[in-house]
Amino acid sequence: MGKAKKTRKFGEVKRMINPKDMRLKQNQQKAAEKKDAEKSAEVRHVERESSNMFFKYNTALGPPYHVIIDTNFINFALQNKLELVRAMMDCLYAKCIPVVTDCVLAELEKLGPKYRMALRVARDPRFERLPCSHKGTYADDCIVERVMQHRCYIVATCDRDLKRRIRKVPGVPIMFIVNHKLSIERLPDAYGAPKTSHSGGGSGGGGGK
Repeated sequence: MGKAKKTRKFGEVKRMINPKDMRLKQNQQKAAEKKDAEKSAEVRHVERESSNMFFKYNTALGPPYHVIIDTNFINFALQNKLELVRAMMDCLYAKCIPVVTDCVLAELEKLGPKYRMALRVARDPRFERLPCSHKGTYADDCIVERVMQHRCYIVATCDRDLKRRIRKVPGVPIMFIVNHKLSIERLPDAYGAPKTSHSGGGSGGGGGK
């Protein structure tokens, strides 16, 4: 029988664990310390609550009501043959001042001649004009930022996404169109108004003022 050949093993070394391996206890401790340091250094932004919301209701809301109008709200009002100022007064039983921002007017101008009637309504001299200082003409972001800064407005919109965003801001009522008339959500009784019985419904209490 011939002798079996042995193959030489080149570069054979003892297997060692990497000093940076996370299975080592010291590395786990270092990672935990680093995580705690990052967490403590993190700047936490807590949004300031409006002083008007100190009580249960938003005390900054009261007649005359300032109603910020969205682009599609004007179009839906024309489709439902609603005269905005009169319809708002019928809804709230108080004087209402429709408010139009520069970006809403810019959106209507961009939509072209098809929406010229809506543009004419938005340029009504009874409407209050709010100047915008931001770039671009996206009205939704502008309206949300404005009501977060000043919670003295009602937002009139039929846009589902904008409604969802406004509902996250406490104390801001939403006006919308339903059954060919205006309706409002999240508007409590006026601060200091006499309490009315709930059996008669919300609209009956407002009409008696």
